[in-house]
Amino acid sequence: MSRGEKAKVLVVDDEPKNLQLLRHILKDEYDLIFAKDGRSALLNVAKHLPNLILLDVMMPGINGYQVLERLKEDHRFSHIPIIFCTANDSDDDESRGLELGAVDYIIKPFRSRIIRNRVRNHLNLHSQSEHYRHLLNHQHQELIESRLRSLQMLGKAAEYRDNETGLHVIRMSHYAEIIARGFGWNQYASEQLLHVAPMHDIGKIGTPDHILRKPGKLNAQEWQEMKQHPVLGSEIIGCSTKQSTLFAMARAIALTHHERWDGQGYPHNLKGEDIPIEGRMVAIADVFDALTTKRPYKEAWSFDKSVGYISEQSGTQFDPALVPVFLNQLDAVKQVMQQYHEVRGNEVMTGDQD
Repeated sequence: MSRGEKAKVLVVDDEPKNLQLLRHILKDEYDLIFAKDGRSALLNVAKHLPNLILLDVMMPGINGYQVLERLKEDHRFSHIPIIFCTANDSDDDESRGLELGAVDYIIKPFRSRIIRNRVRNHLNLHSQSEHYRHLLNHQHQELIESRLRSLQMLGKAAEYRDNETGLHVIRMSHYAEIIARGFGWNQYASEQLLHVAPMHDIGKIGTPDHILRKPGKLNAQEWQEMKQHPVLGSEIIGCSTKQSTLFAMARAIALTHHERWDGQGYPHNLKGEDIPIEGRMVAIADVFDALTTKRPYKEAWSFDKSVGYISEQSGTQFDPALVPVFLNQLDAVKQVMQQYHEVRGNEVMTGDQD
């Protein structure tokens, strides 16, 4: 509500004389909306989004208590302050109304000064609460964005150390998000995964160059050193996990994206659901992108061959509940591949060759 704009007050009562009396008391200070029953009240809340509701209890059909319960269950309206205005004057009735979430309880017959003061006070309180809520939301969003920037900077550092392009982390992050959405994660959680998945190989910052950039196959000792990068990654991220779910998810991914469903992965040989779900999702995304792109030590596999590998490894390398989700989203996967394909010289790397 902007400065100078009148607050909107919804007045709900099945008695016309009560509506008329409240209109007379409040009309000079507020924009008034009227409803004669609970069903009309709910429709008017959705249509007008009032700043406050004066609500009768005993009405035909849906009574006032039921109206309040329905509004509190709906996140769009649960913040609206509701004052019961009723002839029910027992302590039990008042207690029930306040326990359900009403901010006040006024007994009929109405007294003009009481009505005006209560409405004004609760609107002022609600306005302050909304101001602080918006302020906290803004500060929370700034905090999330600053943490994302920190993660992105660390991810960029890892890219410069590795022999892969930044397109790898973009593609595999989108693949992971596709799996999360297909698995039923909501938009917020799926986007968090998208943002932190690029941190999966941050531990390679601590891997020696002669191993990280070796064009051929690693020997046994080099491979043991390479297998330490998940632990290094978790240590780099780990100091901030208590304060941030973003960092906690990033740490779990860095530490567990090379674990296998059958327990034969590394660094800790975790098995099955002991592996965090985000690590299991990123494992599929990371391997699929590695298969479909050319590396110094291998040619790119075809799309069909790579999909076949993911399918074959269901229940061994990969979570058997997540593999079908990935396979059901192949159209979305192809769109990501096409949007973020590799270009080296005049050669376009799309994963179409064997």
